[in-house]
Amino acid sequence: MDIDARSLLKKLNIQPVKSLGQNFLTDRQILEEIAETAELSENDTVLEIGPGLGSLTSVLAESAGCVVAVEIDKRLVPVLHDIFIGYSNVHIINQDILKMEVQKELEPYLNAADGTRRNLKVVANLPYYITTPVIMKLLESGLKAECMVFMVQKEVAERMAAGPGGKDYGALSVAVQYYSRPSVVMDVHPHSFVPQPEVDSAVVKLDLYKTPPVELRDRDLFFKIVKASFGQRRKTIVNALNNAGYLGLNKEQIRTMLDKIGVEENRRGETLTIQQFAQLANMVYDIRNSRG
Repeated sequence: MDIDARSLLKKLNIQPVKSLGQNFLTDRQILEEIAETAELSENDTVLEIGPGLGSLTSVLAESAGCVVAVEIDKRLVPVLHDIFIGYSNVHIINQDILKMEVQKELEPYLNAADGTRRNLKVVANLPYYITTPVIMKLLESGLKAECMVFMVQKEVAERMAAGPGGKDYGALSVAVQYYSRPSVVMDVHPHSFVPQPEVDSAVVKLDLYKTPPVELRDRDLFFKIVKASFGQRRKTIVNALNNAGYLGLNKEQIRTMLDKIGVEENRRGETLTIQQFAQLANMVYDIRNSRG
């Protein structure tokens, strides 16, 4: 089913709400490529965030066993119900994804009619102002998803997939890569949306790890060290960690730890790999616990 978002908005006299980041994706080819990227089948339940007028929802519903679309805008919920009234595999939930108990709400939709458990996948054209909070909530929640496919601002997609040493590599890169293997699938021009956003967009796919790529003694400590390391990008890793204060370590202790993992003291945090951050965090943990 093709949905003409521009005509539908005019017919319903609905104005996109800028504060909700409403830019409706209308390019059918891109919609289909997003669905193909998620590699959907009847064995999948898809969580879609921000269905808007249902353009992507309809494409997802053609391949997935079940689509659970979470929409925050109350104006659009009855519209979506009307559009998908004949779709037994589409379910609309009017909630704020950032406040929603995602696993609990999805549970009723994860089993097929014959009782078999479906795979969970997440697909979304995310409002750009809440991109990072939404992605991090889903990753940190322990949601048992196979993959996540997001339309995001192009520079955010590049940051998620960036490797050490580049200007795009930062705390978001490390966080996303702890939970998943990200890949930028394609760039999307503003003319593919109604209304057109002021920035270029990109589709990024996160293939979630069943087991993280590094072992951590304390995950919270790991992310604190990562955040501190990138908090002052122009400073060396020694000074950045020393200035964080809460680690309770002096510069000499930090230099010693860095030397053990083969990192020169004049290096910046943006040059460390996720493995090196993990080694550093585990050593800090051991020092703290050895104190008693």
